[in-house]
Amino acid sequence: MENQVIEKLGSASILQFAPLQSSIDEGFWHRLSSLKLNLWKTDESAVSISGFFAPCSYHHVSNHLNLLSESLPSETSENSPSTSSSHTNRNRCDVPGTLYNTNTIEGFRQLDKQKLLKEEAGKIWDDIRNGNVEKDCALLSRFLLLSFADLKTWRFYYSVAFPALVLDPPATLVNLKPASEWFSLEEAESVSAACNEWRSSTVTACIPFFLVTIASNSHARVCHLNEWESCQQDSEKVLFGFYDPCHLTNHPGWPLRNFLAFLHTRWNLQTVPFFCYRENRGFADMGLSLVGEALISPQGLKDHGHVPKAVGWELDRGKKLVRSINLATSMDPTRLAESAADLNLKLMRWRALPSLDLGLLSSTRCLLLGAGTLGCQVARTLMAWGVRKITLVDNGKVAMSNPLRQSLYTLEDCLNGGQYKAIAAERSLKSIFPVVDAKGVVMAIPMPGHPVSAQEESNVLDDCRQLQELVNSHDVIFLLTDTRESRWLPTLLSASANKITMNAALGFESFLVMRHGAGAGAGSSCEAASALSSGMGNLSIGDKDKETRLGCYFCNDVVAPIDSTANRTLDQQCTVTRPGLAPIASALVVELLVGLLHHPLRMYAPAENSGLSDSGSSEQPLGIIPHQIRGSLSQFSLMTLVGHASNICTACSTTAEVYGSLPKYRLVTANYGVVHVRRDTRYKWKRFPLKLF
Repeated sequence: MENQVIEKLGSASILQFAPLQSSIDEGFWHRLSSLKLNLWKTDESAVSISGFFAPCSYHHVSNHLNLLSESLPSETSENSPSTSSSHTNRNRCDVPGTLYNTNTIEGFRQLDKQKLLKEEAGKIWDDIRNGNVEKDCALLSRFLLLSFADLKTWRFYYSVAFPALVLDPPATLVNLKPASEWFSLEEAESVSAACNEWRSSTVTACIPFFLVTIASNSHARVCHLNEWESCQQDSEKVLFGFYDPCHLTNHPGWPLRNFLAFLHTRWNLQTVPFFCYRENRGFADMGLSLVGEALISPQGLKDHGHVPKAVGWELDRGKKLVRSINLATSMDPTRLAESAADLNLKLMRWRALPSLDLGLLSSTRCLLLGAGTLGCQVARTLMAWGVRKITLVDNGKVAMSNPLRQSLYTLEDCLNGGQYKAIAAERSLKSIFPVVDAKGVVMAIPMPGHPVSAQEESNVLDDCRQLQELVNSHDVIFLLTDTRESRWLPTLLSASANKITMNAALGFESFLVMRHGAGAGAGSSCEAASALSSGMGNLSIGDKDKETRLGCYFCNDVVAPIDSTANRTLDQQCTVTRPGLAPIASALVVELLVGLLHHPLRMYAPAENSGLSDSGSSEQPLGIIPHQIRGSLSQFSLMTLVGHASNICTACSTTAEVYGSLPKYRLVTANYGVVHVRRDTRYKWKRFPLKLF
């Protein structure tokens, strides 16, 4: 035997293998980004993944190892690649791999690549020695992926290795020729039929290493590796076959390297007849497939306690290849904007705020009453927090003085008499962030103390109905209008429907931000035809925990809301405030809402003050949830206050009743929440039920 090997060595050349190449689908990087943001976060531990390859199927193109979205684990399975579908796809033979994804580009560059390669080669060596390869031969084709994901720019850096045990001295090639020239015609036909049967079976189609036996009658059979001993006795010829992704006619593919190491280590073979199986249009092609004979006698494989040297990094002109891919150029701009907008919020969940509920924020429906200075700032801050459903209500038009203070408008919105603020704001929000579900509603809010003529009566009643529908169809109501009286009816409707109500109001150098208290009754469950007074009757001074209910914007009033715009000079009619005041108040009212939504009691959360030691700020992820925040720019100060609900409040108390209006009457409100009407110069008090609305 040794003499035969020596004779063959005299005419042999060093066996060279065609390197395997990787091909990574964009879907892989999209899923990796999602896993990084939502599951792995700062964890740099190794992750088990899967790659897919198939035998060469074209004369001029080699197949690659493909990484798809299914190569990575799902967000629920944590560390197991989702490869269930690959077992039924004959063109996707899955092989195991390991992913190391770093947190920084510096960390990626500083990885000890040779050490990691040796660790993966050690796994292959262990699988060979302990017999795992005979049970799952795909373990011979392990691969390694190192990556860094720059989620701000959507650029990904990566290196791929296919660890191969070094044969020292290297294997030599005695002969290599197309299988059609190696086999007789009968043998070639039989081998083709056996391979096609092997590849058509769902049980064996994705097993990349196998035995080909040929009996003396030219009958061929394809067997599992663990049938080696029986095949030796029953067959005249035995070839060691593998799925060869390479198309070259003078070199076998990369998987043969570890296959030879396995055959020599497990069965002490020195002469290995191998079969490079390749296909054409899904069927065995004996003209493209190769048969060769390799001679191996490596010294390093005899020491089972020592891991042989390994090679396998993808190279470019002899250098280790670091690749990069920029997905930003190929992504849909809308999807890219959505991913970028969510990035900051998802990064918060890594360390600073793990309990941040992005699903809750994105599904919260916010109604903004007023699309002026406050409304514009609140809308943008809500979008920054991940709120995706925003409705703005306003009946004003954009004036030349607005764009400087109201961030959603431009000069073009002021031309030709000005665009309606609600419509212009909707358009602006969608241009800033196309994914937002924004809607503008042009509508006047009925106000007590303002005259209602006979011609306006039906319109006012329609506005009342529409406002009630808007309140009922949203989760959070923001009161951001210019006048005090315009907040009264929304406050009453919100209290009746038991909605979260947020209020922001400005003075010249001071502001108020507050959340309205919640009523104990579920007014929103009343029938649409019922009077609001009946709905309000379900409310009580105490909340569901029988504690003092927090007050609303009107609970401290000693007089009812009246017309605040009549008989006012220009500086009193306009909202004259310090320019920096609105952004501060807008930011605070949104931050207060986000904290409230994350409180376990939501709108029933008790008031907390920053000065109290038992405020429980350490227990809530976003800190304390105050009732009122009053600020002053002249003093650069903030105060957190608590105001309890009044049992005679005109807007939220149990005695508040709403009545409609008659032609030529002026709506006014008196204490105890009763809305009266009076005619011109002499008082004539009457009540009217809600059904007039």
